[in-house]
Amino acid sequence: MTRVCWAVGRGETQGFMKAMVDAAMGRILGATILGIEGDETIHRILNIMHAAANYQTLQWAVPIHPTVSELIPTLMGDLKAG
Repeated sequence: MTRVCWAVGRGETQGFMKAMVDAAMGRILGATILGIEGDETIHRILNIMHAAANYQTLQWAVPIHPTVSELIPTLMGDLKAG
């Protein structure tokens, strides 16, 4: 959460975001957001999962500023094969 401007500005930088994506299909299998406004932010990911869209949909979506959601495109861009 130290990379989230909204969290830094509010002094709430403890926490993390993590996502698991099917490498072959590009679909999000699950995600965890622990930290400030994680309960609201996770809905962006849930909507993409429900729509069966691939993770790039979130990677290139432009969230409003300032929100915790603005780190989601970075999270999707930072995915690595595990």
